[in-house]
Amino acid sequence: MLLPMFGSHLSIAGGMVNALVAARDLGLDCVQVFTKNQQQWAAPDLKDEEIAAWRRALVEMGWAMDKPGNAAARRDEAPARVVSHASYLANLASPDDTLRNRSIAMMVVELNRCHQLGIPLLVFHPGSATDSDPIAGERRIVYACAELLAQTAGHRTVLCLENVVGAGSTIGREFEQLARMREQIIALARGGNERVGFCLDTCHMHAGGYDLSTVESATRTLEHAENTLGLVNVRCLHVNDSKGPVGSRLDRHAHIGEGTIGMQGFGPWVTSPQLRSVPKIMETPKGEGPGGVDCDTVNVARLRASSRGEPVTITPLATPQTAKSQSRNPKKVPVS
Repeated sequence: MLLPMFGSHLSIAGGMVNALVAARDLGLDCVQVFTKNQQQWAAPDLKDEEIAAWRRALVEMGWAMDKPGNAAARRDEAPARVVSHASYLANLASPDDTLRNRSIAMMVVELNRCHQLGIPLLVFHPGSATDSDPIAGERRIVYACAELLAQTAGHRTVLCLENVVGAGSTIGREFEQLARMREQIIALARGGNERVGFCLDTCHMHAGGYDLSTVESATRTLEHAENTLGLVNVRCLHVNDSKGPVGSRLDRHAHIGEGTIGMQGFGPWVTSPQLRSVPKIMETPKGEGPGGVDCDTVNVARLRASSRGEPVTITPLATPQTAKSQSRNPKKVPVS
């Protein structure tokens, strides 16, 4: 039986393959990356040797999909070990035609890079309706996603709509809204149901108003997700604690067990049989904790203990002692 898969968002600084090396050294089961500089619109083409090194590492780690680009395979048969996160610059809900078209063009590049690298999942924030018209914003997202699927026909990378905290005019806080957009994208794309899914972020859920602070409330939220989204359509989880209280609309991530969710709230999500083969990616603060132990190592050990139903004693991770924003050379210590 496949054990729950836990990973982290890691840096590609110095070369794409470095994120895989770091994931291996940390003892992680999966990883999330940007495939390009997420603060820039343009990106140089991937070099053949960079693609080859990445794919070679995937094979060596046993993380390669059965076939190149085989993203839409049943997740229990070929679980996704690698996730890409799209640039935050993209806004598919924008009422500005120029910005929206530019966002679509950049997302096509993101999908093409995923296809080249054999990355099965592309997570993205739906967008922001800056004209304060959420219905029109939803419609723009739906048409943009249908266009993305059309422009990458033959690819199998799955577009994963990520839930947001709902600050300002952002779209995608409510499960019902996410489900509605997926249904409309599939209808418009005519058969794109295998390429549209969801990524649920625990911090975003909690700060967005879905209480995860107790086993009971987290279980109710999980059941609500099943009833609205269908857990089979949830292709990725972002497991982050929240600095803001429930309903605060504050998108600030905390170390596992050290925020307003706490360890109990993660239990139902990391033990759910329906989500066992889904990559669970930490986007928690980077750096080193007490004794120079990498923060990712501490956080993943907490999640693994929770997935086994074991109690977790929290020794708070202070502000990271090292200023490295993305650890690529972690100290190797046993991971429980």
